[in-house]
Amino acid sequence: MPDLPAAPPVPSRRDRAAGRGPLGRIDAVVHLGFAVLLVASAVRYMMRHSPADNLGVLALAAAVCTLYALIAVLSQRRRPWAVWMFVLVVLWAVLVMVAPSFAWCSFALFFLCRTAFTGWVGYVAGGATAAATAFGLFRLGGGTDVAMLLGPLAVGVMLTLIHDRIEHDAEEQRRLHAAVSLAQGQLAATERRAGSIEERARVSREIHDTVTQGLASSLLLLEAAHRSWPAPAAREDVRAASGMLRQNLAETRSLVHDLASPGLDTAPLPDAVAKAASQYLPGVHLLVTGEPRPVPADTRHALLRVVQSAAANTALHASAANATVTLGFLPGAVTLDVYDDGAGFDPSSLAPPSDSGGYGLRAMRQRVEQLGGVFSVESSPGGGTVVAAELPTREKQ
Repeated sequence: MPDLPAAPPVPSRRDRAAGRGPLGRIDAVVHLGFAVLLVASAVRYMMRHSPADNLGVLALAAAVCTLYALIAVLSQRRRPWAVWMFVLVVLWAVLVMVAPSFAWCSFALFFLCRTAFTGWVGYVAGGATAAATAFGLFRLGGGTDVAMLLGPLAVGVMLTLIHDRIEHDAEEQRRLHAAVSLAQGQLAATERRAGSIEERARVSREIHDTVTQGLASSLLLLEAAHRSWPAPAAREDVRAASGMLRQNLAETRSLVHDLASPGLDTAPLPDAVAKAASQYLPGVHLLVTGEPRPVPADTRHALLRVVQSAAANTALHASAANATVTLGFLPGAVTLDVYDDGAGFDPSSLAPPSDSGGYGLRAMRQRVEQLGGVFSVESSPGGGTVVAAELPTREKQ
């Protein structure tokens, strides 16, 4: 499985406070809303008050607007702006208490306070904004309208709860995102390790069934020639070992390039099986049952490796007088049996794999079972050995 793609990073609270990430667009809307409401409030104030009253209030409003713009710019440029926020809250409180017409802008200021400050400082700044708005509206109502006093306070409490909930959900999202990213990294690492282990096992089986078996058989022939030299049989053993080494060299080159046997992949399956077995058992007999037909490439490859490994084991260990390979074509399956009448062994007492060997039967079983097949070994001391494999085939349309 391919590694899964990493999700995009979730902006932190500081990033959102600076106007970066998805909430940056919300900040822009809030800033625009503040500007529109401030202008509308200033126009309303000028229409309802004399020029003498307008001058001081408008100057204070201009100072608030300038300070707000400064804070917005500093937040975008990642500069410190918390101190300026304290000054803005103070000036805003004075402005709203003097001119309640500007109370509508408190929504944007409340949002800015909660973005700038965390913990109890944020609650205090937001509460001061709500309290100043409540005082200004209560004064605007002549000090008799309780709704003007309690309304902004209630709205402040609700906005605080909503904001805290949003922050909590965002923090949980960031935590879950970090957990998912970590899990994805661990899964990818596990898949890579599993793939590496599987590839090493596959290459190990290929090397065992080609290079190791060929070298072992060649060594056996050379040792026999050494014991009988200079008899004519010794020369025949040397020629056989030489031929086997050449074949082994060819298979090694093929393994390096494509992990396949070039001499076995193009011939019909019965011919390829006979050739694979005769590399180690020159006098082997081949029996074919059923109607021969093409089989999938992975099934073919597994059958050839199994017959190579089984024939090599027979040549090295069985001291058999006769060996027979039976290839059977069944509906939806193909079977392979390698029989010898040699020394046999106890399959239940196999030694674990080591530097001296012990990989052959295990490698054959792995090959067959990985393709959904069934592998078995029947043997007993002095009773010969039968290595059997049955592999499912996907019929070609």
